[in-house]
Amino acid sequence: MTAPERDRPAKVRRPTPEGLPTAPELPAARCAPPGVAVLCGALALAGFALWGLLHVFGAVSHTGSGGSSLALVWLTCFLLLWWVPLAWFERPVRASEEQHRALDELTVTVQIPVYNEDPEILWACLCSVLAQSRPVQRVRVVDDGSRDAETGEPVDYAQIRDAFLARAEAAGVEATWDRVPNRGKRFAQMHVLTEDDADVFVTLDSDSVMDRHAVREGMAPFADPAVQSVAGHVLVLNDRANLLTRMTCLLYLPFTRGLRSAQSVMRRVTINSGTLALYRADVVRQNAGAYENEHFWGRPMQMNDDSMLTFYALLRGDTVHQPSALVFTLVPERFGHYFGQQLRWMRGTTVRHLWWLRYMPLGGVVFWVTVTEYLHMLLGVAVPVAILADPGLREHWGDIALAALVVGAAISYVMALRIFAVRREGESTGYRWLLFLCAPAATVWRMVVLRPLYLFAVLTCRRIANWGTRERVEVAAARV
Repeated sequence: MTAPERDRPAKVRRPTPEGLPTAPELPAARCAPPGVAVLCGALALAGFALWGLLHVFGAVSHTGSGGSSLALVWLTCFLLLWWVPLAWFERPVRASEEQHRALDELTVTVQIPVYNEDPEILWACLCSVLAQSRPVQRVRVVDDGSRDAETGEPVDYAQIRDAFLARAEAAGVEATWDRVPNRGKRFAQMHVLTEDDADVFVTLDSDSVMDRHAVREGMAPFADPAVQSVAGHVLVLNDRANLLTRMTCLLYLPFTRGLRSAQSVMRRVTINSGTLALYRADVVRQNAGAYENEHFWGRPMQMNDDSMLTFYALLRGDTVHQPSALVFTLVPERFGHYFGQQLRWMRGTTVRHLWWLRYMPLGGVVFWVTVTEYLHMLLGVAVPVAILADPGLREHWGDIALAALVVGAAISYVMALRIFAVRREGESTGYRWLLFLCAPAATVWRMVVLRPLYLFAVLTCRRIANWGTRERVEVAAARV
């Protein structure tokens, strides 16, 4: 394929007859041995503690001097990163054999909404569901009116549908495949879940492929009756496609294995990834109607469906993350696609922040995590302004900037230790070390690009009506 062909958006393609009856080779990964996790955690906690002590010493030694205010600001920034050390206390939930037997008695339904999906990745997604070590009882696929962007003609997934339904029947799995008029992901989900009497619902994106043990691992936390939802651990499927996808592997870490892991320690995960999440079915069924008809500022809200379902779960009980429930997903390979996705996510998250501040208990974890997040963002703007406004500090802006870069690099390496917490099949140790060494580049990207984009998203969060389902296949499995 030539370079110009790679740069053009991929068209919706009908699967070829010779490509689909055979199950594809599915990706797999495993959590690192406990000793590796303990060693990485010890290094991270030691580094963070040393940084904290240095900040305390700096704040005390500058008391009464002109630099005391700045020292206190840095100390405050350090405290606002509370989640960095706490995340390392997360461990996969393990169920006993007796608990597993009880969990195996539960009926599990996997729901997969489909819209203009690349046939090859859709086929891999469906095959990964049927390959689970803990079999699921039902799979509900809903095609949300897929159409070719150029011709307007319906996309024909008939061969995939027929092959999948045949495989599901042979495996003893009840499977359905519906096509509905295009109304958005939430309507596609609730088209089948409202009347489904399963005990647990699994939401899975059609561009994602589950590890063979994802369902079994994701079910383990439900041994505790208080747990209402479980977030899966998301890995990048097309991680070797280009520089952007490699950097995305690093950019995912602070959230998927940083803030989310820390929240899980407190059993208050605020956003499950729609890529893979598990819910007690009543959480979803009891909010039918409200969920798909959410509005913000008088406009329909279809983005951030995953955070809304997590919000419902938070209102009922505990929400956790299971780092051993692994799923691989396609991420943007073009910057235009990437920025569009980030802007949608950031605007949707801003809306959800308002929901948390309004409905979560004033003394609860979720409320104050939201407050600290905005305080951290405010300091990120206020500190540079204060340095430039103060003549004394302005003279030393170079030294301050250098110190900030050094600290930022150190923190990025602390978070990037998570690279060694999961081992993907076929991934060399050398490649993981190379990715680890590049961690500061992702930190600079967050500071220089994503933080200003987030501020813009906050200020323009009312533009949620501009979001809809994709018009064409953005990333094709053939390029993975």
